[in-house]
Amino acid sequence: MPVTVTRTTITTTSSSGPGFPTTVGSPRALTQPLGLLRLLQLISTCVAFSLVASVGAWTGAMGNWSMFTWCFCFAVTLIILIVELGGLQARFPLSWRNFPITYACYAALFCLSASIIYPTTYVQFLSHGRSRDHAIAATTFSCIACVAYATEVAWTRARPGEITGYMATVPGLLKVLETFVACVIFAFISNPYLYQHQPALEWCVAVYSICFILAAVAILLNLGDCTNMLPIPFPSFLSGLALLSVLFYATALIIWPLYQFNEKYHGQPWRSMDVSCSNRHAYYVCSWDRRLAVAILTAINLLAYVADLVYSARLVFVRA
Repeated sequence: MPVTVTRTTITTTSSSGPGFPTTVGSPRALTQPLGLLRLLQLISTCVAFSLVASVGAWTGAMGNWSMFTWCFCFAVTLIILIVELGGLQARFPLSWRNFPITYACYAALFCLSASIIYPTTYVQFLSHGRSRDHAIAATTFSCIACVAYATEVAWTRARPGEITGYMATVPGLLKVLETFVACVIFAFISNPYLYQHQPALEWCVAVYSICFILAAVAILLNLGDCTNMLPIPFPSFLSGLALLSVLFYATALIIWPLYQFNEKYHGQPWRSMDVSCSNRHAYYVCSWDRRLAVAILTAINLLAYVADLVYSARLVFVRA
């Protein structure tokens, strides 16, 4: 959704209007600050997965996640550079106003997660030697990539007076954070044993799923420039989505810890009560730690939805 950002107003405009930027492909795109930053992203992710692949230093779900993150970010960044160099933005199937910053935000979060998960669940269990050295170096380059992607988000986000896409605004970036956190929650509750024994906990899983789907729909509508396909105005949809998600997540924030950590509801208040946490194993997160992680991530996403609701209430959308 192309928008003009002012201090209190977002004005919708047409993507084919006079304000739509036209970029002609040129090798000079790589010499611009943003082009150089994307080259840094490309190189750092390439080095990260190359170092790990050269010694086979990835095993288990967490190692596979980190390897996927670096390969995926490298591939998509390469596609973006090719599109910029060839001036193919108009032929790209997604809105070029919204796609690069949406991807950069996701990539920053992906690399951040890999930079935390990989060393804590894998590197620390490696014996000293070539594999460990490569893994540590890969973690360093993953951190560099994370900073590079975060810098792109900071550079290209919407500022007052600019004509831009919705995903470049604070509410748009919050949508990315909300869906990413929900995906991490899904990873931690991949074992149905954590919630199937209580209907209340199944409600929490339903909350995570419903809110994720709604936020993902909002993102996809913007990426596809299809916001006018809704039966209600898109701003109203966004405000209703944020309010509904806040209410849903508030219930999950109460119910999940109550049923997971309160002995009255057959929960385990102490980590020592979970036999699966008695031993330290590489590539494995015990059930109690998963429950705690979901509780923390639920609180984080609730704060994100509250911020989303506040920004949606403050911004005024006027169709052009």
